[in-house]
Amino acid sequence: MNAAARKIQTVYLTLTLGNTLAASFIWGINTLFLLDAGLSNLEAFAANAFFTAGMVLFEVPTGVVADSWGRRTSFLLGTVTLAGSTYLYYLLWQLSAPFWWWAAVSALLGLGFTFFSGAVEAWLVDALHFSGYDGGLETVLGRGQIVSGIAMLAGSVAGGVIAQATNLGVPFLLRVAVLVAMFVVAFLLMHDVGFTPERSAHPLRATRAVLKASVDGGLRNPPVRFMMLAAPFTEGVGFYVFYALQPYLLQLFGDPKAYAIAGLAAAIVAGADVVGGWLAPQVRKLVRRRTTVLIASTITSSVVLVVLLATNVFWLALVLLALWAVVASAGTPVRQAYLNDMIASKQRATVLSFASLMGSSGGVVVQPVLGRAADVYGYPASLALGGAVQLLAAPFMLLSRRRRAPADLATGLAAAP
Repeated sequence: MNAAARKIQTVYLTLTLGNTLAASFIWGINTLFLLDAGLSNLEAFAANAFFTAGMVLFEVPTGVVADSWGRRTSFLLGTVTLAGSTYLYYLLWQLSAPFWWWAAVSALLGLGFTFFSGAVEAWLVDALHFSGYDGGLETVLGRGQIVSGIAMLAGSVAGGVIAQATNLGVPFLLRVAVLVAMFVVAFLLMHDVGFTPERSAHPLRATRAVLKASVDGGLRNPPVRFMMLAAPFTEGVGFYVFYALQPYLLQLFGDPKAYAIAGLAAAIVAGADVVGGWLAPQVRKLVRRRTTVLIASTITSSVVLVVLLATNVFWLALVLLALWAVVASAGTPVRQAYLNDMIASKQRATVLSFASLMGSSGGVVVQPVLGRAADVYGYPASLALGGAVQLLAAPFMLLSRRRRAPADLATGLAAAP
């Protein structure tokens, strides 16, 4: 890695660290926060579904913003939107607002995250191309996941402990403060390199052009399309499991006020991100095809969720959930690298946003369905059902594999399409 690429990586890791730290202050207690506000399990997971619906609705428009106005502009808009909507969440909790207010603000939270989803990754890949980096993309993305996991571990545990020492609203205020700081950091350090935004005097015409090119490079590109079709099952279940861990572990622990234990749920996922980020490039040295890693990760993590049905022991459940998270996390950088090596630079943010949209669309349906299953049959049964749903992603990954895209075998950063 040369000096220019190292500088790009440092900025990427800094942005990842700050953003994940800000977001993770509430991840360990979010479901408890919603239940404390008077929502039922169904309403709490429906509110989360509105969050993912907001991501579905805004993913492509914000991806167009990133490709038309710049990835830096998109990131800055994301910090402002997410800070404002998080503060509104805090106000709704104080006012014990009715469900539909929660639904609306949850959708705004989704808007905030969509400004980040395709922009940061697209900025990184194009900047690395520009710097002359020719190493494996899994390596840099894996480091980003390690940093994200460390930040998530610190933020989620701190959020749980702070909530227990004060109240459930304080971690939300901490998120707002860190996001404001990240706006300043990104404004000073993040600049679009290796990519020139195509601003136009006719924004609607430009938007249509970017969308058309993105569809051509996404849904009309078979190996990319099949990975997109797999995303609703893997990411929809992932959303549910992450948020269900909080009340599930508290139920097993036997103390509904032990918010630090709820923070431990997010900490498990954070630690798994660190391990998975380290494992991804190591696994790729041993496994020839990226799709082999992705299919194996999906099947293994699904089986672990089903096995949870057979245990009601707190520490055994922790071990199984840690295994689920590590296996799933190890596949994430591989999937990111696989997709990026098949996407053209000019539409990269939009196509990545559309891929994220497909995953979020699964969350819109899966979360309330599994939340209802938790109400009727309990959390272990809902997690096992989630494992069965996630298995439906494997055939689509196999179809992507059969297209034999060069990206499936790539070990270095592919030339920009």
